[in-house]
Amino acid sequence: MRFVVDLAYLVTALLTLPIWLVSLVKSGKIFTDWAARLGVRVPALSPRMTGTVTRPRILIHAVSVGEVNAIRYLVDELASGALRAEIIISVTTNTGIARAHSLFDARHTVVRAPFDLSWGTQRFLAAVHPDLVLLMELELWPNFTSLCEKRCIPVAVVNGRLSARSFARSKRVRWLLSPMFRRLTHVCAQDRTYAERFAAMGVDPARITVTGTMKWDTAEIADSVDGADALAREMGIDRAKPLVVAGSTAPGEEALIHAAVGDRVQLLCAPRKPEWFAQAAAALPGAVRRSEGRQGSATGRFVLDTIGELRKAYALADLVVLGRTFGTLHGSDMMEPAALGKVVIVGPRVDDFQTTADALLAAGGLVQCSAQDVATTIAELLAAPDRRRTIAAAAREVVAREQGASAANARVAERLLAPLGSRCDGSAQ
Repeated sequence: MRFVVDLAYLVTALLTLPIWLVSLVKSGKIFTDWAARLGVRVPALSPRMTGTVTRPRILIHAVSVGEVNAIRYLVDELASGALRAEIIISVTTNTGIARAHSLFDARHTVVRAPFDLSWGTQRFLAAVHPDLVLLMELELWPNFTSLCEKRCIPVAVVNGRLSARSFARSKRVRWLLSPMFRRLTHVCAQDRTYAERFAAMGVDPARITVTGTMKWDTAEIADSVDGADALAREMGIDRAKPLVVAGSTAPGEEALIHAAVGDRVQLLCAPRKPEWFAQAAAALPGAVRRSEGRQGSATGRFVLDTIGELRKAYALADLVVLGRTFGTLHGSDMMEPAALGKVVIVGPRVDDFQTTADALLAAGGLVQCSAQDVATTIAELLAAPDRRRTIAAAAREVVAREQGASAANARVAERLLAPLGSRCDGSAQ
């Protein structure tokens, strides 16, 4: 079966070569760790003892920056709690692995995840030799789950999410995908809707627990952020003038929000992807880019084209407009600015964060409007500080109420770690 999967991957890669190769070159993602991605180079980790092991090794796979940020408290729970587990964090993207190194290098091992080709995956699992694998949100692959099953390694999805779009696509080929879902030892789903979708794809309902979303835990409630004042000073942001921060924007949204805020309001845009930085700067006349080191913009337009500084920018904002919600994409995370006491405006498209948006909207802690109404909405909110304070307070109450999913996921992981040696005789290791 793994030979068939490998062949399917290779045929698909060859047939789509012009598409993905051009995309990689244009985005700069062609420059990556190909040796690790192909499984030629595997992590150099200490070998596992064949006798009694008192400290379990857990592999947590997080695809990119968002997932890496979301596992912070789960990692702390597993490493410092009753398990005192050794944590290995695997990441796929360049930006994700950079973020993982910045967060975890001093305490844990960060490695590059290979493609789901059987030979590379076998070498990777033999090198890492985990006692438990935790997959963030979904990230299921046939060879990986099959080889973990062969090695008697339990695999669980944490912060499990199966969006309406993914579910609709998956149902069409359920006959092909359901074996992967059935191999899962457990699923910690973000909400009941996601739990039902996992069950419909083949996961035994007895193996599903609704634990909430771990991203609430990373939304730190605070009135200030270290480094925010330095960011304002170094970019030349005038603290005496209103500032709208547009976070995680997609192409087209910068121009929309630029027109909406007008000339008297400063605007800082933080594009969601590095390959969108230049396009965002071109859409904002006279914009100062963070990476250029220049200070001050005559037009009051700024582009945050660095990784890991968006929270600082949110702390400076009088108002936050959330990107990827006004176009054809499916939303961005609104928890972080809400926890900082900022009023967040979103567009109609919040599909990927529907549960979060619903919780905030129900409490009056989020403002949703159409692209046509965004200018009016911004103007009205900037003119009404009391209303902003009311909305911000409601949002913070929701954040505080919803936190705790990381600890719940950690407790499930603890239960899955049976005494070492009881699951497998070691012959497949």
